[in-house]
Amino acid sequence: MAERTFLGFPRAGGRAGTRNHLLVLGINGLVAAPAGQIAAALPGCRLVATPYGRGQFGADKELHFRQLVGLGANPNNGAVLIVGADRKSSDAVAAEIARRSPAPVEAVTLDDTHEDAFELVARAVRMGVRLTREVSRARREPVPVAQLYLGLECGHSDASSGLAANPLAGALADRLVDAGGTAVVGETLEWLGAEHALHSRGAHAGVGDRIVSAVVARERAVTAAGVDLLGDNPGQENIRGGLSTIEEKSLGAIAKAGRHPVQDVLGFAEPPSAGGLHLMDGPSYSPESMAGFVASGTQMILFTTGPGNSYCSLIAPTIKISAHPAACARLEGQLDFDASAVLEARMSLDAAADALFASLIDFASGALTWGEAAGQGSECFTRIGPSL
Repeated sequence: MAERTFLGFPRAGGRAGTRNHLLVLGINGLVAAPAGQIAAALPGCRLVATPYGRGQFGADKELHFRQLVGLGANPNNGAVLIVGADRKSSDAVAAEIARRSPAPVEAVTLDDTHEDAFELVARAVRMGVRLTREVSRARREPVPVAQLYLGLECGHSDASSGLAANPLAGALADRLVDAGGTAVVGETLEWLGAEHALHSRGAHAGVGDRIVSAVVARERAVTAAGVDLLGDNPGQENIRGGLSTIEEKSLGAIAKAGRHPVQDVLGFAEPPSAGGLHLMDGPSYSPESMAGFVASGTQMILFTTGPGNSYCSLIAPTIKISAHPAACARLEGQLDFDASAVLEARMSLDAAADALFASLIDFASGALTWGEAAGQGSECFTRIGPSL
């Protein structure tokens, strides 16, 4: 059987990009506003600027660094322009991005300009223009589908999600893994009540136990804070859509994981060391969960929803699908794949998965998702501790 390909941007020693952005990366709150001014002067770039990055310590500091580096090293970036306050921290981020990615990385800081923010912007724009010209020379080439790494997300789920959209996402994940690719499912608390089903799918000794431990740790942390998950997960929009318990929601959510063995449980923003299906221990709300996927290297996101959810990643094209007939009719200009025929038994799951796989290749090859066409997208940083 012929190897399936998509048209991507080859990266030496790594996965190809499905996009070829210049990323302007503001690495702490002191330079978030100048980073925005710099990005505004560089048409077509992507801006990620964190409000955090100083005063953090311990595990929270390590997590923040891992997110910055992972977002910068994502294969969809053709070049990275770091905007920082001090030279030491900027160089540390730049060096680690350069270690993981072949894309050119440059940094400009307030240290370089004696705290002159106007000069910072001027220097960075000059750098950015030059990087933009370099990025423009790249051309798409056929690359194996095995180079794709897909994040699987769901948001504003309802009964149609568990019955059709999520099983469809799982069938797509199976096809991608069969082709040698990689997929990841996150949202740890949405395994709660279904962790036993995932436990039995560990590909190696200890994987199943790590799945259960991740769920237990988050459930205990929530309980210790005096938070009652009832009414929060499932949330009100889930309940309105017909989901009555966390177990019911979780069984639908893990359908995104398809049927392949789980190779590993990744830490938040941790890149996988091998192909196949992975789980990521991370937050259960889409903005943070998806940022963890992107920082781990996903070049595409598949996002299922019931009544609709407009959130998209900024760096990884986000394919929105729903199987809710009314939502598909109402949001025709916001959903990238209408799966309502699966729910209504007008199309088999296999036929829909084949069609969705073809759409995945089309989007990976450069076709714009609705979110991209509308200029939507963001990346949301996760924190786990206080600041100094």
